[in-house]
Amino acid sequence: MQDGKHVILIVDDDPDILESLRVILEANRYVVAGASTAEEGLRVYKTAKPDLLIVDLMMEEIDAGTNFVKEIRALGNTAPIYVLSSLGDNLSSTMDFSSLGLTGVLQKPVNPELLLTLLKMKLK
Repeated sequence: MQDGKHVILIVDDDPDILESLRVILEANRYVVAGASTAEEGLRVYKTAKPDLLIVDLMMEEIDAGTNFVKEIRALGNTAPIYVLSSLGDNLSSTMDFSSLGLTGVLQKPVNPELLLTLLKMKLK
């Protein structure tokens, strides 16, 4: 937490997705830390100490999202991690995301109401 607000780290190489999520979350009293690459995400993660993470599955490199998740888990992360994917529900049925240490999958484009409901449930 930062100034009594939950910190959400968003890692996505699409600046439009990053900005739209930032607007939604900041308007609802969350602090947003953003990164456009997995490498930058690791640096931001270490300083921001997020309460929840939203990570794009397919970024600049193949497996960048999954490798990022593995690296922060190795650092001892216990915050919920949601993968962001345009594959959405299809991904849930073809991939065991819990084995990667993921809490769940969010479909692009993200439904703001669903996202805010999810955050309230996970960040009690």
